[in-house]
Amino acid sequence: MSTEWDHTYDVVVAGSGAAGLAAALTARLRGLSVLVVEKTDRYGGTTALSGGAIWVPNNFHLDAAGLGDTPEKARAYLDATVGDRVPAARKDAYIEHGPRMVREFNDRTHVRFVHTPGYSDYYPERLGGYPQGRSVEPEIFDFRRLPPEQRATMRRAGLPTYGLTITSREFRHLNMVARTWAGRRTSAKVGARAVAALLTGRKLLSLGEALIARMRHSLHALGGDLWLSAPLTGLVEENGRVTGVRVHRAGRDLTVRATGGVVLASGGFSHNQQLREKHLPLPTSTEWSSAPEGQDGDALEMGMAVGAAVDLMDKVWGAPSAVPPGGRPFFLVADRGIPGMVIVDSAGERYANEAAPYHEFVDAMYVADKPGASTVPSWMILDATAKARYLFLGLFPGQPFPRPWLESGFVKKADTVEELAGRIGADPARLRATVDRFNGFARAGRDEDFHRGDSVYDRYYGDPTLPNPNLAPLEKGPFYAVPVHPGDIGTKGGLVTDATARVLREDGTAIEGLYASGNVSAAVMGETYPGPGATIGPAMTFSWLAVDHIARHHRTR
Repeated sequence: MSTEWDHTYDVVVAGSGAAGLAAALTARLRGLSVLVVEKTDRYGGTTALSGGAIWVPNNFHLDAAGLGDTPEKARAYLDATVGDRVPAARKDAYIEHGPRMVREFNDRTHVRFVHTPGYSDYYPERLGGYPQGRSVEPEIFDFRRLPPEQRATMRRAGLPTYGLTITSREFRHLNMVARTWAGRRTSAKVGARAVAALLTGRKLLSLGEALIARMRHSLHALGGDLWLSAPLTGLVEENGRVTGVRVHRAGRDLTVRATGGVVLASGGFSHNQQLREKHLPLPTSTEWSSAPEGQDGDALEMGMAVGAAVDLMDKVWGAPSAVPPGGRPFFLVADRGIPGMVIVDSAGERYANEAAPYHEFVDAMYVADKPGASTVPSWMILDATAKARYLFLGLFPGQPFPRPWLESGFVKKADTVEELAGRIGADPARLRATVDRFNGFARAGRDEDFHRGDSVYDRYYGDPTLPNPNLAPLEKGPFYAVPVHPGDIGTKGGLVTDATARVLREDGTAIEGLYASGNVSAAVMGETYPGPGATIGPAMTFSWLAVDHIARHHRTR
């Protein structure tokens, strides 16, 4: 019995983050009709809440910056980080086609990036690693270029930027506004831009918001359709091929035909507690995740229902988080690089390099967790000097902690280290010994225990006025402690795909008509995280590859 279709498109895409919108843009650039269906009432996905960077080796922006990247260097680096956990064909596809994706979007859409100098690969000391950084971030975008309805329905990050538009390359200097002339100059530049925007009526976006707005603006110009509040309810399979989807929209159950293919790009399962507890290390909680609502693993389970294989289900894109009362989790990136701060377990002991890449630190939290010395939560401890010098939890240097944070106990405060130990349930003598040992390392400029500040990556968010940018003693009260949880910015396990993003069965054969990219698919980066934007970069690239494959093999069915 043939399916009765309510709508027909060449390509149907589930999800409206960078992966989904990249698929939609590629469809229109190839002359294919496209529908994007988004489960929630906001488009933008996790990308809109992110820094918006993409890690794409050998892209043309790196050539323009004179960095001289090559496919051979990129391959050496991925071999040194990802290893053989992922098939070589997928890694090679990313290295070859990522730069082509960046170039085509730059030349044929409104998607524009700029190099982020100095934001190094996460393992710059490994073979092929780039201390200068391979990541590019979105150019600032004027939100007014979108129609009112599209402005009203875009997911917003809600970052505490106090009306300022800040890029990633500016943030590292703003973090040092109380310490360096570069910080002060950047502060003046950002402030002047805000005043100019106010006077001219511009509404400027940066980071992930800028990327999503640029992609949405491009899709609007190219003529693709996007449905909000339209959750996918199933895949239509006919004779072993996925031919369309079932969607619930405006109270109706609809069937939408996809004559070329269906691209699943709807994110992972960060907000499905049951799946988290089934697959991820414990303890785990949706409340620690920085991913937006709607990341429930629905499309993942639909893919499995038609025979898809899965991999990396026990892995996340780890992101240490601090969760204030009534607020979204703070993704602790730069905060862990500041001097005058340590992170300890419940016994008051350090257990890792606090400034390490965020996914690596989350891994360390689970490895070190044990009875009597729990790391979930851990405690980030800093002194009054660090609080006065550096940005912390979205607060400017010296800005008081919000009263609700103190009254709720989210932020613990004490005049001495020993008193603070009592507030967090640690042994005062052990915490005192930990701080004293760390202070000795700080004065010497060398962390003998965990090598904090040795890596170029560590130093990116450090204080360049110090001998070791990541080390300073904790000496001046009051002292503060904030709980740190093993959060994430998404899960990285999902549907197994090939080098063109086709979804594969357990026997390695492709499910015709079905493609996947982004966090609904098993990550091309395997168990690691090579650099800033190594989530969004592959998401966009494999969406581009998926639809390019559809276009080359498309025929009306």
